[in-house]
Amino acid sequence: MKSAPGIASLALAMLALSAAASGGGSAVSVRRVDCSLPALVARARSGSGSAAYRHYLAAQLRELAATWPEQELIDLFDAESDPELVELLGAALAGASDRELDASGLHAVANRAEEDPDPALRAAAVRALRRTTALENTQDLYTCLVQDPSPEVRQEAATNLVEDNRLIYSGHDGPAADAAVAAAVATDDPEIAAQIVAGISTEAVSAPSASGLVGLLGSGEPRLRAAAAGALGGVPASERDAARAALLELFDRDTDLEVREAIVEAVVRLDFAGARPLLARLRVADPRLAGEIDAWTAALALGLQEWSLIVREKQRLTAKQ
Repeated sequence: MKSAPGIASLALAMLALSAAASGGGSAVSVRRVDCSLPALVARARSGSGSAAYRHYLAAQLRELAATWPEQELIDLFDAESDPELVELLGAALAGASDRELDASGLHAVANRAEEDPDPALRAAAVRALRRTTALENTQDLYTCLVQDPSPEVRQEAATNLVEDNRLIYSGHDGPAADAAVAAAVATDDPEIAAQIVAGISTEAVSAPSASGLVGLLGSGEPRLRAAAAGALGGVPASERDAARAALLELFDRDTDLEVREAIVEAVVRLDFAGARPLLARLRVADPRLAGEIDAWTAALALGLQEWSLIVREKQRLTAKQ
């Protein structure tokens, strides 16, 4: 059980250095300040002092919040109306939940992200959940957030999904990737959906998620069709045949150059060197792709077995064209 810091926190000394108006001298003064959590929040809200001082307050707030009784921290968070402090207190609350393996703090932040009437505060609460275990501990949260009426909230939710998949789960966690795909399928905002599916790894997605990506190929927005095509290039081996068939069917009916280029790259990623006969057929079908396909074919001829190396070599060859 966490215990609140006592009155002893008043003993924390702060050094304020001020240069003399002339002569280049300096004076050092020491004063006693209240460093309890509410006092730090009040000082941070006031906005007084230099940027360095506000940075100090933010750091102290994060450290102190980690030891503060959870319900008191939740009460402070719920009562706060400044977006910067909502984000800071929410991040401290979510971080404490992660350390304690107790999701109650995460749920408090998630509830505000969904329910606060002020979109700026909802967005701040969403940012507070970034790089936490919210994907694991808040069921269907992001499928709701990407449908929020506020563009800012939708954007912050998309950023969370991409960053968490990449930096927390390293692209290897199936449920995290599935949550991202579910959010992309759920939103009516094609830009947000495209950002999500283009920003995550699909190497561990489930069969239903792979089907969801196939469904996004029918979007009316070329950018989303291209992003979904690219994402299908990275699906697990068990989903490759269905993904390839869907991509080739899209190629036959979609003449958008960006989409067709994404399909070509996805086909290469699905089959590596085995894609060369298919690439030859696609080159005949759309002469606009001749240079792109020739670069991929030349890169594949090197026998590289690492996708990042193949991409790098293809980019080098394209630059020489």
